[in-house]
Parts: sequence; structure tokens; C-alpha cells
Amino acid sequence: MPFKIPESVLVVIHTPALDVLLIERVEPPGFWQSVTGAKDHADEPWTVTAWREVAEETGIRAGSLADWELENVYEIYPRWAHRYAPGVTHNRERVFGLTVPAGTPVQLNPREHRAWRWLPWQQAADACFSPSNAEAILQLPRRLPRRQP
Repeated sequence: MPFKIPESVLVVIHTPALDVLLIERVEPPGFWQSVTGAKDHADEPWTVTAWREVAEETGIRAGSLADWELENVYEIYPRWAHRYAPGVTHNRERVFGLTVPAGTPVQLNPREHRAWRWLPWQQAADACFSPSNAEAILQLPRRLPRRQP
């Protein structure tokens, strides 16, 4: 199996009311997160990676995807370092938001995730194991277009 590319997406899926979809990893259990995933090849556009990962992990194929033009660089967790080429220690993560209607059906990939839940954005941020994921969720209210009265 080829090594993972150390460039990935984080997609915060949410409703207009700011309920956020979290999915629980199969391994290790208890790790709740938004959709994440690496590029398939180095020149794959960020939006293509984002849509592919959303479809693969949740079955969702529609909604309003927004590139937040925010990138995080973080150290790869030791438990997953073997997936990357020798010497690769950090990953670059591009953040997106995906607005979907309330009640959007979710169909998990059982090889990757075991459960899903919708939570109000503050509770979703508290439930994430990843600091960059929690921070992205906390930014959600500021990332939405302003509503006209």
C-alpha cells in the first residue's frame, strides 16, 4: 500500500441551525471527529478531496461546500506515523464547511466509523478528540454568511 500524502482535508458538516455531524472512528473507539482524509495524489484539488471524503465517510453527496481558506499544520499522531513515508512527521490540513439540510441521511463506511451524531456546535467542539477539529467547529458561527434581517 502506498504511503499517505501528508495533505488532508477537514470538513465540518453542519445544518443551518449549526448542528454539527460528528462520526466516531472504529479504531480507537471514542475518537469523535468531523470528516477527514488525505489527498489521493499530490495534485488533487482540495475541493475534490473534500467531496470524495464526505461521500466515502458519510454517503452525503450534496450541500453547500465552502473552502474556509484555513490550513493547520500538526504533528502526525505516533499511532498513525507508519502510514506516511519515513521522515514525514507533520500533516497540512485544509478546512472546509459543508452546509446540509437538517435530517440529511448519513451512511457510514463501517471500515472507518462506527457511529454518528448531530450535536449543537459548542457541544460538538467539546466532543472532538482533535484540537484542530474543535477549533474549526468553534469558528463555525463566524464562517457563515451574514443573514439579512
